[in-house]
Amino acid sequence: MQKKELRQALLKKRQSLLFEEWREKSDRLCTHLQSSPLFSQARTILAYFSFRQEPDLSPLFSNTRQWGFSRCVGKSLSWHLWKIGDPLQMGTYGILEPHPNSPLLQPEEVDLILVPAVACDVRGYRLGYGGGFYDRLLSSPEWASKPTLGIVFEFACLPQLPLDPWDKPLHGVCTDMGLIMAH
Repeated sequence: MQKKELRQALLKKRQSLLFEEWREKSDRLCTHLQSSPLFSQARTILAYFSFRQEPDLSPLFSNTRQWGFSRCVGKSLSWHLWKIGDPLQMGTYGILEPHPNSPLLQPEEVDLILVPAVACDVRGYRLGYGGGFYDRLLSSPEWASKPTLGIVFEFACLPQLPLDPWDKPLHGVCTDMGLIMAH
């Protein structure tokens, strides 16, 4: 199966989850994430606001850590500091984003990146939405060394994904069934 067909099938499956099932899986995933040393030792974490029934990380958002969220600016992601209560706005793709005036985060401030995905494989490769935003980010020298965890439900963690030459593996994958470190 090619990336496009795989993406469609997995998005359909994710969107067919009942709310209670989605909430329960998201909560279990958050519990596994919290027990990870990568997460517990991180002071500044880049994350995402759940969109189209992606795993919901909002139970983790607290002001005990610094959180960064992206804004789509052209073909790139711009990362901004966000605290509970800060204003959000609807971005280009219908995803909530921090206000453009919120403080920018620099790569050297970031300890961990939680990467949204349609699917991941056990080797750490990720199937995104096809826009290339995270591919561009994670292949840039200033971000390439940051620890990364793909965030997907267990049914979207596959033995192997089809790869393109530019695909770079993440450090691990966190699902509702546990954490898999790829390297």
